[in-house]
Amino acid sequence: MKKVVIIGGGLGGLSAAVTLAQRGVDVQLFEKNSHFGGKLMPVQLGDYYFDFGPNTITMPFVFRHVIEQTGARTEDYITFRKLSVHTKNVYEDGTTFFLSSDRDYMKEQLAAIDRVGALRYDDFLREVERLYRLAKTHFFPRMFRSFVDYMSPSLAVALLNARPLETLHHFFQRYFTNEHVIQAYDRYATYIGSSPYMAPATFAMIAYLEMVDGVYYVEGGNARIAHTFAMLAKRAGATLHTNRAVKRVIVHNGAVKGVELEDGEKVEADVVIMNADLLQAYRELVNPHDRSYERAEPSISAFVMLVGTKEKWDHLAHHNVFFSVDYKQEFEHIFAGRYSEHPTIYVCAPPFTKEGSSLFVLVNAPPLTKDGRMQVDEQAYKQLVYERLRSYGLNVVPDVERVITPLHIAEQFGAYRGALYGMASNRRRDTFLRPSNACKEMKGLYFVGGTTHPGGGSPMVVISGQNVANHLLGVKLSLPF
Repeated sequence: MKKVVIIGGGLGGLSAAVTLAQRGVDVQLFEKNSHFGGKLMPVQLGDYYFDFGPNTITMPFVFRHVIEQTGARTEDYITFRKLSVHTKNVYEDGTTFFLSSDRDYMKEQLAAIDRVGALRYDDFLREVERLYRLAKTHFFPRMFRSFVDYMSPSLAVALLNARPLETLHHFFQRYFTNEHVIQAYDRYATYIGSSPYMAPATFAMIAYLEMVDGVYYVEGGNARIAHTFAMLAKRAGATLHTNRAVKRVIVHNGAVKGVELEDGEKVEADVVIMNADLLQAYRELVNPHDRSYERAEPSISAFVMLVGTKEKWDHLAHHNVFFSVDYKQEFEHIFAGRYSEHPTIYVCAPPFTKEGSSLFVLVNAPPLTKDGRMQVDEQAYKQLVYERLRSYGLNVVPDVERVITPLHIAEQFGAYRGALYGMASNRRRDTFLRPSNACKEMKGLYFVGGTTHPGGGSPMVVISGQNVANHLLGVKLSLPF
């Protein structure tokens, strides 16, 4: 392996670039945007700073691993801050329920609103830890290069033990009786762009990460992770380009030979790693006749409002969720292509702004129509969100604001129909048979990012980059789980 070209500078591509360059591989990375990190994008509006993209950070050891394999100390570049009480859940009847990695605190809350849940809480934590350990042993470190990889007896046992036939919602009903509590945990389905009433209970492992391992943020903004990865990749010898889009992957006799850039320049490579939305990029860059995207169910998208206010919202937690009354109907509407008139609203209020607040406001949204249209008026829906927040006592008066819709997500990040996670995980096939990290049609083409194995979420994306890089280097992925 002499030369590697990486298409896209998201966390998956950067992760692979660091590891490969550190081992002496000639790496060139081409990013079409002006920043590295993909959806982990820093946004500055006047005096207000925002992270667009992953606001909730879990599994910090995954990021540490990428940094420290270079001999650097994480603490010299990034400070991870753990949030003991990380999410404030608010309901229309006035109930407030917090999520925390403090077991005793959780039991105290549950004792007041869900006595059965309080009694079952330890059993709940043991089961979600079991699901997590199954995933980190049998799923995270694998590449699934061919169907043969799925034939492992140990993997088959793991699949059967991962509750593949039970829905996430039903799983939480096993342990809790209060609908508000169940709703708070059901929201984990949105982390993978899916519905809790359809996605498998396997993803209850997310509860282990948040309720035991903990929720973190990066001091100064989560986008510093991408900045650090890019800096270390360059230091190791990789060449990273911004504002340079790839036009196509060059293929000859069933093997990749390099890429052609939008400006016509051709760059030779023995291996090409695509850190891009496969449903969109494979058709555009590799095979224009590919129709696999037509069979896919896109994940949810997002209607985002970045709002800088002069007011300090001290009663908000770092993460806040204002729930709709009928959560199930909300998901039914989204996957039927409709915007909810009574949406659940997520508000992130990080400590980035000394004066005032930088509020990241997100509403789950349907993907674009097949012909690329958004099914709602942007300005009208923005006002609806502000009105809903006022009904919860948040009279948000913007000093500055920016709205980012599924249309923007599709255009800026090359996301198929503006979907955040590629395919939804509402169908078992799409959960356990996600696109492989290795292209089966041609030699030398690999895939990393949230639309391939092991899935969405910043730690999973980083792991995908590590899986591919280590495979190319002929070493086994070893993360400090």
